Amino acid sequence: MNQSDTSKIVITGNNVKLRHKELPDARDDFHWQTDPELAELDATTPPDLTFSQYLSEYTFELSFPSSVRREFAVEALDGKHIGNCVYYDIKWDKKEAELGIMIGDRSYWGRGYGADVVTTLLSHIFSQTNLQRIYLKTLDWNTRAQKCFEKCGFKPYGSVVRDGYSFVLMEISRKHWQDQKAETAKVVKE
Repeated sequence: MNQSDTSKIVITGNNVKLRHKELPDARDDFHWQTDPELAELDATTPPDLTFSQYLSEYTFELSFPSSVRREFAVEALDGKHIGNCVYYDIKWDKKEAELGIMIGDRSYWGRGYGADVVTTLLSHIFSQTNLQRIYLKTLDWNTRAQKCFEKCGFKPYGSVVRDGYSFVLMEISRKHWQDQKAETAKVVKE
């Protein structure tokens, strides 16, 4: 499935479903991307676009998906759109990609949804692609996100400063993911 269409994929976790993005998601996505607090968590600035301009770009991206980016809408199990996740900058030759997540609906913060999204997406990546390494960067002051990623098996491996922001770099390998799953299964059996 390295470069195939993800438009029919629905991946179910314990508390979330990851599904292909659809045009009706644009309203939530615009709201979240133009929210200054969410933009700060993502080390960006809100886009200076009208909803109409945003919708035009959104429609184009849905119509012409990238071969090096896989985006998913995140739904609670009741079907409510609560955020997005992505693996991107996919380097098929190096077998690696970067992971990103945003829970835009604040009423779902601090309730384990982020960790479920990350583990569900990692499970999909490592079972359906040949990618061997997934990495991410998170703001150095965002300890809540770092704890979530560590809970999911990511390990810090460095830091970087970009555009005036300091980031912690984290990664997980397919082998570490498999070892972690085997250890969890062993504990459950005992």
